[in-house]
Amino acid sequence: MNRRLFIHRSVVLFTLASAGQGVSCFANTDKQGPGFAVRQFEDEGLAQFSYAILVDKKIVLVDPARDPRPYYAYAKEQGANIIAVVETHLHADFVSSHFEIQQDLKVPVYVSKLAQASYPHTAFDDGDTLRISDRIVLYAINTPGHSSDSISLLLKDNEHDVAIFSGDAVLIGGVGRPDLRKYSGDQVAQREKLARQLYHTINENYAKLADHVLLYPAHGAGSLCGNALKGAKQSTIGEERKQNFAFQKQSENKFVQLILRDRLPIPEYFPYNVALNRTGAPPLLAALSSISYIPADRAQDSVSKIIDTRQAAQFRHSHFSQAINIPERNKSESWIATFVAPKESFYLVVDTKEQGQAQLEKVAKIGYEQFVKAVVLFGDYAGQQSAKLDQAAFDRAPVEYFILDVRTAEEAKAGSAFKGAHNIPLAQLKQRIAELPLDKTIVVHCASGYRSAIASSLINVSLPKARVWDLAEHIKEYKQSTK
Repeated sequence: MNRRLFIHRSVVLFTLASAGQGVSCFANTDKQGPGFAVRQFEDEGLAQFSYAILVDKKIVLVDPARDPRPYYAYAKEQGANIIAVVETHLHADFVSSHFEIQQDLKVPVYVSKLAQASYPHTAFDDGDTLRISDRIVLYAINTPGHSSDSISLLLKDNEHDVAIFSGDAVLIGGVGRPDLRKYSGDQVAQREKLARQLYHTINENYAKLADHVLLYPAHGAGSLCGNALKGAKQSTIGEERKQNFAFQKQSENKFVQLILRDRLPIPEYFPYNVALNRTGAPPLLAALSSISYIPADRAQDSVSKIIDTRQAAQFRHSHFSQAINIPERNKSESWIATFVAPKESFYLVVDTKEQGQAQLEKVAKIGYEQFVKAVVLFGDYAGQQSAKLDQAAFDRAPVEYFILDVRTAEEAKAGSAFKGAHNIPLAQLKQRIAELPLDKTIVVHCASGYRSAIASSLINVSLPKARVWDLAEHIKEYKQSTK
């Protein structure tokens, strides 16, 4: 049945004094249409896009990130009201603010019935429409493949196709991975089933759209939700016909083989995020305000992990003996979740309260603020020093050392600065730590020094008897010498 969902409700705009100030990693861009405007919000760390569709002072949000303040600020800037939220699927790599926005503004959340959401929601599937104005209407299209509950939103202006919000069904240069969910029963069979559904999603839905239709995906290059994605932020169906392998003429079997091969590891926190998005995350600021700040001498116990987010040089100078160093930078929240399992408590080490707040907001993007036991202000605490690299000794006889390359397998295949280096990608190191020797000094390197800092600290925690040197930023000297 075709249901038209008219929205007549008056909504009072809720704002925060600090609205829009809490997420410095967000960038945004605008796209104007004849009867609408689209604001794209970008979280660079997670390569995640969310959208505000503005029509006649009314805003519909699509796939909002954990922090609702940028959307509230945008609504205030435009003198508009947020009237609805639409989720294209249960996201695995980030936690959405749909539930918080619903509670704040008393607006409906639209999501596929196949998501089996446990928060109050309106089912939004094939045949359902959300009319924003007399001209602008969003049409729900079930587009399974990335997940069984995936929908795409086709925006029409006076019945003309204008834009499609694709979620993770179609990405720029690729498609969403069909292997990110956990399913009961045969995992391999379930993933192949999704891959086949995705083939039909492309050929029976997307391929029939006109070239001019704008494509707004939920993720961009660098996201773990797709492989080999392009760096653009928006595209068109015409461009995807030219550059996206999924639009090329090929058999269903070949398509399935392509998207199921060479898959990157699935982060452990993904199923946790799916479950949290199904129920709805607690309000962000309330969750963060309950976390205490403590001095370094109160931070040690035998249960909680310690994640030190200070820069590597500071860490090497002084740190807790059981700390893993994950320096602050883009994507650091994903690395934290790589080494801290969901529901595992941990301390978060910083220098200042300002840094602590920023780190809490980053881990909250993936729902990990609930596991932070406390934020530790390290100060001038006299901790342990890391073993200093003896570069001269290493240069004299590198074959006497166990050289550990923690770059990805693809990077390692492209060439190495050292003969005989052992490649264990950082994302796999925790599971393969037993492969490291105790009778040789381990010299760790990556491409720039960031991942080697993480790896070196992890080895020291996991293998206290191991001798470890971090080649750090010195790797650039060796890379230069091989050119």
